[in-house]
Amino acid sequence: MNETARLETFSDGVFAIAATLLILEIRIDAHGSVTRQLLHLWPSYAAYAISFLTIGIMWINHHTLFKQIDRVDRTFLVLNVLFLMVIAFIPFPTQLLAGHLHHEAKAAAFFYGLVNIAMACMFSAVWFYAARGRRLIAEDADERTISGISRSFRPGVPLYILATLSALLSSWLALALFAGLALFYVLESSLLGRDA
Repeated sequence: MNETARLETFSDGVFAIAATLLILEIRIDAHGSVTRQLLHLWPSYAAYAISFLTIGIMWINHHTLFKQIDRVDRTFLVLNVLFLMVIAFIPFPTQLLAGHLHHEAKAAAFFYGLVNIAMACMFSAVWFYAARGRRLIAEDADERTISGISRSFRPGVPLYILATLSALLSSWLALALFAGLALFYVLESSLLGRDA
């Protein structure tokens, strides 16, 4: 049995639950026009889409990492659990952002960004711990792929910091940057230096 199988299964479960919880915060009440309420919920749709894409690309990248990693140790397990803790937390700042885009939007966007910075930091920690000196990397892993993955992780934290700081100027700018980051990582064909 693959040494990473239990960790991957647990991780997949956390990703699935976090992505599912995002939609549970979008609801209408029994009063007023359904059409008006549905239109009024557009901030929730936007926050949902950004967060779902972010969680989704993190899941894809996590899966890709484990094509290169063939063993684990206790430190790696702890780092992965901390990363998953942040992933599981994402529905809360998503709901906060959606609920406050009309008032206190800067604070909500800044908090959302802090969580994304934590996510990027922890995901980088997971990868760079495994890759340092090829500590947990499979012997047959391609060096170009390893380098490509490392290269793709480097701009993540600075870009999330920049997007988060932009919330101090404009919540709309921050939201656009968070959306742009999600789309960039979804669409970038050379992401993680691998062929799908």
